[in-house]
Amino acid sequence: MTSVRITFFNGTLEVRDVADPSILPAECLWDGRSACFRAPAKVYPELILALTQAGCAFEDEARGYAVLEAGLRVAREPRPYQIEALESWRAAQGRGIVVLPTGAGKTQVALMAIDDRRRSTLVVAPTLDLVRQWYDVLRTSFQVPVGVIGGGEHQILPLTVTTYDSAYLHMEHLGNRFGLLVFDECHHLPGESYALAARFSLAPFRLGLTATPERGDGREQELLSLIGPIVYLRDIVEMAGNFLASYRVEKVSVALAAEEAAAYQEAREVYLGFLRKQGIRMGGPDGWTEFVMRAARSPEGRQAMEAYQRQRKLAFAAPSKLDYLAYLLHQHRRDRTLVFTQDNATAYEISRRFLVPVITHQTKVTERSDILAGLQCGTYGAVVTSKVLNEGVDIPEANVAIILSGSGSVREHVQRLGRVLRKKKDGSSAILYELVARGTAEVHTSQRRRDHVAYR
Repeated sequence: MTSVRITFFNGTLEVRDVADPSILPAECLWDGRSACFRAPAKVYPELILALTQAGCAFEDEARGYAVLEAGLRVAREPRPYQIEALESWRAAQGRGIVVLPTGAGKTQVALMAIDDRRRSTLVVAPTLDLVRQWYDVLRTSFQVPVGVIGGGEHQILPLTVTTYDSAYLHMEHLGNRFGLLVFDECHHLPGESYALAARFSLAPFRLGLTATPERGDGREQELLSLIGPIVYLRDIVEMAGNFLASYRVEKVSVALAAEEAAAYQEAREVYLGFLRKQGIRMGGPDGWTEFVMRAARSPEGRQAMEAYQRQRKLAFAAPSKLDYLAYLLHQHRRDRTLVFTQDNATAYEISRRFLVPVITHQTKVTERSDILAGLQCGTYGAVVTSKVLNEGVDIPEANVAIILSGSGSVREHVQRLGRVLRKKKDGSSAILYELVARGTAEVHTSQRRRDHVAYR
């Protein structure tokens, strides 16, 4: 009796010599060009299970990953909820998502999972900063060489870390070399491109880590097929005071000066008038794209774009807001403070006015590292940033966050709160200030982004 033969090719599984195709998973489709059944590599566990249950003999030439000989060499004592998270993931056959607040130790759960499965592992992270952090923690914890893919490096080892960008570009060639995938900040995964990093891999074990799985486009539902279900979830409110720093949130309504308010209303009327005339709904999926396209076609449109930018700047960085920021920075001069803005221009303006270092996407990695080290040791009392510190980066000593401006994203707001929630040695609490320009569109934006249990 001929054995079914399974091979890996460019992110897919090729299945040959199948006597009874009805036993194959639904995603295994006949490919007449290659004279075989073909499926995305992610179907591998389902295929192996189907063949085993049907009693079919098979030759598995697809699997190319190895067993990790050495487990954790340096291990922290896990917290009770980290043990619970691992047990829940294990009960789900090593596939699923762990949702924990920033600062709760999701990395520790991943280390325990790698140690539990002992398979070649690829960790996928959204930024090079996080790749560096994962590289350090993997090398320190397992005390073996660690590979890196991305940022000019391409070394593949049984323990390797990469970015989402590199993962989806290279997975068609790497997809059979890892038995466990760890997706850090896994809410980035759904989408046409990044999802290929999961579809082109045959890894039977998958772990997703995030504080906020929800996405603005609703595509978080795709995580079920790409990684698995949510197997463990704890929110900020449950953990504050015990495993995270206790915290309070203060929403500060700042009135614009009379001339600022008048300028804001004038600019907003020009902007909204153009939207009404053109029939553009900014709340729709293509509203912003439509506005940009039509604004470029006429002097009236360009005037509307200028008005949009003017009213936005008045709401985000009005002088009255900056005056209150000065007060807060003085009040917390002995703390470690992070100031968040929506855009780079405001971040640089604050840096110049208050003589505090700034971190944006334009800041080089080495300079960024030096600035964060300076905040850690107290050389700097405050750092201003636009969006690059929203997620992932460890800033253990920061205990004050000031949101000068931001988007309406619930995830972004929770992530910014999470930056100051890591438990402090002295037991001190954290505080988040949200500065909102009264009488502007920021009021509605604030209401939208606070739609989370952490702010109730």
